[in-house]
Amino acid sequence: MNFFKALVPGTLLNLAVAGIMGSNHSTGAWLRIEHIYVQGHSVYWSWPLFLAATILSWIIVEITPG
Repeated sequence: MNFFKALVPGTLLNLAVAGIMGSNHSTGAWLRIEHIYVQGHSVYWSWPLFLAATILSWIIVEITPG
């Protein structure tokens, strides 16, 4: 269940970092930032960054008591 809780901050971190780097026309080297269109809206996205951010968020959720 904690993994599903970590998907939200992982997605938000990905959108923020990929959006900033993508708007500066950077591909992010190993991040492979892509410019995609979703229902008429342009979004910058990176699968490697999404996986890293989600795993980091999952670890933080796991070690947080409560």
